[in-house]
Amino acid sequence: MMHATGIRHHRIGLRRAFAGAVLFGAVSGSSSAYTVDLTPAAPLTVYLQVGVGSFTNDYINGGQPGNNTTINTVSATVAASVLGNGTAQAMTTNSTAAQSYYDGFTFCSVPGQIYIGGFYRTTGGKTAAATVTATVPAALTDATGDTIPFSKIAWTSSGNGDSGAEPFPSGAFVSGGVQSVGAMSSNSWNESCLTFSYLNNTVPPAGTFTGVVRYTLSAP
Repeated sequence: MMHATGIRHHRIGLRRAFAGAVLFGAVSGSSSAYTVDLTPAAPLTVYLQVGVGSFTNDYINGGQPGNNTTINTVSATVAASVLGNGTAQAMTTNSTAAQSYYDGFTFCSVPGQIYIGGFYRTTGGKTAAATVTATVPAALTDATGDTIPFSKIAWTSSGNGDSGAEPFPSGAFVSGGVQSVGAMSSNSWNESCLTFSYLNNTVPPAGTFTGVVRYTLSAP
């Protein structure tokens, strides 16, 4: 298996204040979702970007991907008056990545969405698809050991000008384990914009809860 070197993490946290607000923080024009066929070329390359990434130029202008160690966050402030009432709370990101590195198009809307995308390019014909997975802790935890299941975080997938099925579809985190979040066929560029939310259907103990999700692209 070949694994992407541009792996991203997301940090996730939650703070409840009984007399105030609740802060929840989490750690990428056609008629279809954005997937582009690429011409095979050497060397075989995989690239995954979740949030901020690094590229020398747009791909169609000869740009080359690089590593970026930034850990982006998504967060939401929940008023105490609605805490635990079952109304999902929209989360925002500190990522500034709005434009596609494929052609420079403004694909995502920040701070409401986080970019997820990349490519899998072979040196020849088609092969099996590359897979994108998320490694998720069992729960968010605070300093005293209280927990909130990671399954309380969900996302929807879209992109400016998109309609139809996304390469990285809507979903929710599992509470611990490795889960699939999408796939890339060989010799293709794929990207989506994820809008995260905190489901807000339980009342957690007071505290600051954090966790990190690791995204990985693996190719045959």
